[in-house]
Amino acid sequence: MNKSTRKAIIAGNWKMNNTRPEAKELLQAIKPLVANAENNVEVIACVPFTNLETAVNVTAGSNVKIGAENVHFKKNGAYTGEISADMLTELGVEYVVVGHSERRQYFGETDETVNLRTLAALEAGLKPIVCVGETLEQRELGITEEVIAMQTKIALKNTCEKCIKNVVIAYEPVWAIGTGKVATPEQAEDVCAFIRKTVEGLFNKEIADGMTIQYGGSMNAKNCAELLAKPNIDGGLIGGASLKAEDFNTIVQAAVEG
Repeated sequence: MNKSTRKAIIAGNWKMNNTRPEAKELLQAIKPLVANAENNVEVIACVPFTNLETAVNVTAGSNVKIGAENVHFKKNGAYTGEISADMLTELGVEYVVVGHSERRQYFGETDETVNLRTLAALEAGLKPIVCVGETLEQRELGITEEVIAMQTKIALKNTCEKCIKNVVIAYEPVWAIGTGKVATPEQAEDVCAFIRKTVEGLFNKEIADGMTIQYGGSMNAKNCAELLAKPNIDGGLIGGASLKAEDFNTIVQAAVEG
C-alpha cells in the first residue's frame, strides 16, 4: 500500500448472510475493534439490502462506513425487486459494490450494465467499488490482462475526472472467490499494477496514483499482511472473513500497520 497518495480501504462483503439481529451483533463487535483505524484506513461493511437501515443506525458516530451489495442503473420505474442509487443515499449508504463476479455469473450482469450501475452510483453521490477479474480458463489462456483491461475500460466509460476520484476498483480473480484459492501476492500485485496503468491510460498518472485498488478473492487473517504489503494493493474486498469480527479486525490491523 501507498497510503501517502491514496486511501487504504478494507471492505467487508457479507453477501447473502445475516438477519438484522445478527447484523447488529456483528457490527457492534466490529466497531470497537477497528476504532483505531479511523485516521489510517477506511473500514466498510457492505451488507444485504434488508440490513442497511440497521447497519447505518448501529454504526452512526463510528468510523465504520456502510455499503450496499448492488444498485440498479435506473432512478425509478418498473423494475421489480431492484433498488436505486437514490434509495441507497437516502438511507445514509456511502458505498456500493458493482459488478461482483457472482452478480455477473448468476444474474446476467455484463460489462455494459456494470458501467451503467457505476454511472448511476456516481450521479447519486455513492462511491462504487467496481469489481473486475478473470476466470481460471482466461488466466490459463494467458489473456488476463486483455480481460482486465476490457472490464476496466468499459466500467469507467463516460466517467469524468472529477467523479473518478470516488471510484474504487477491486481485483477479484473469479477462480479465487469462495474457493479457498488465493492469488499469490505477486500475481495480485501484477494485476493491480496493470489496472493502475490502465487507469493512467484512460485519464492520467495523478488520477491513477490516487485510485484505491483492492484485492479480493479469499483474503483472510492468515494471508492479508503479505498481500497488503504490496505497493499496488490498497486494501481488500473481504468475503467470508468479514463475517467474523476478530478475523475482519486482523485484516484491518494489517492495513493500519502496512
